[in-house]
Amino acid sequence: MTKFSVFRGCDCHACSRNSGFNPYNHFMEFNDDLCPNIMLMCIKTQIFCKTFNIICLAILIFLVGNSSAQLSTNFYSNSCPKLFSTVECAVKSAISKEARMGASLLRLFFHDCFVNGCDGSVLLDDTSSFTGEKNAIPNRNSARGFDVVDNIKSAVENTCPGVVSCADILAIAARDSVVTLGGPNWNVKLGRKDAKTASRAAANNGIPPPTSNLNALISRFSALGLSNKDLVALSGSHTIGQARCTSFRARIYNESNLDASFARTRQGNCPRANGSGDNNLAPLDLQTPTNFENNYFKNLVNQRGLLHSDQQLYNGGSTNSIVSSYANNPNTFYSDFVSAMIKMGDIRPLTGSNGEIRKNCRRTN
Repeated sequence: MTKFSVFRGCDCHACSRNSGFNPYNHFMEFNDDLCPNIMLMCIKTQIFCKTFNIICLAILIFLVGNSSAQLSTNFYSNSCPKLFSTVECAVKSAISKEARMGASLLRLFFHDCFVNGCDGSVLLDDTSSFTGEKNAIPNRNSARGFDVVDNIKSAVENTCPGVVSCADILAIAARDSVVTLGGPNWNVKLGRKDAKTASRAAANNGIPPPTSNLNALISRFSALGLSNKDLVALSGSHTIGQARCTSFRARIYNESNLDASFARTRQGNCPRANGSGDNNLAPLDLQTPTNFENNYFKNLVNQRGLLHSDQQLYNGGSTNSIVSSYANNPNTFYSDFVSAMIKMGDIRPLTGSNGEIRKNCRRTN
């Protein structure tokens, strides 16, 4: 018997079998020194095997638990094969009626993922048991596209009822919005369930306001596993869409790190006095607000970022070089944006037995 044969395959009886004897019945056949050693080795082997089995079981449980949390790009391949074409058709229809809607759908996905993960909670209306996210400060009078999501959900339900979550619909709609407006394409990971609750407080605390400085932005993104590069790339979504006067008034009247001509242009539609023109809109990208490209970063380099939080990305800090890279190379931006969107979509999804598949995205089942 070799010294380690008892451990190969964790056979707790190999000690006696491989040596040709049973130490408990025949130990007198061996000298007094050998028997205790063999018996001790067998006892230790039994302890090792039990410990090994416990470790194996723990690893198995860990792997099974994690596998249920894995998203997949082909999650609905069999259960809803027309999902992607159905969502794409609805998104294109909505954007054809209002080009701004693409940015609104993309923003909904961002605001969903940054509050307790990508679980569709941003879509829930208030109930008697919880106050939702729609009227949180970052969303009040600005989050939009809920009717479009309802239309997409209705179309998907007609194709494959009770199968696709609202959280996944939002993820696909965000991708299709970017593509429709000329941006990059990517395979969306799916398999999320919908949350059964929402939190206005979590939205107020989780979504960075437009007044955020660079350190606050880095801290918030880092807390969700997103790097500085992810922060800058995802901020590039501001190459489409518009912002309300209340979001940029302080910047265009009080800050010095902005182009004077740009400030005057924005001031023309956003009076200094609070309460005057608060809801007036301005494009986040002055040149091409309905085309997804890299002009946003070129604007930052020229001190034409509309929001304070935008210009913070190019204001002498650690993200300057990333902004410069994206301003000079749109393909680098596209590649990093896709990676960041996939990472953001992985934030705390509900899977397996957690959550539900809502029948109506505005309320729980």
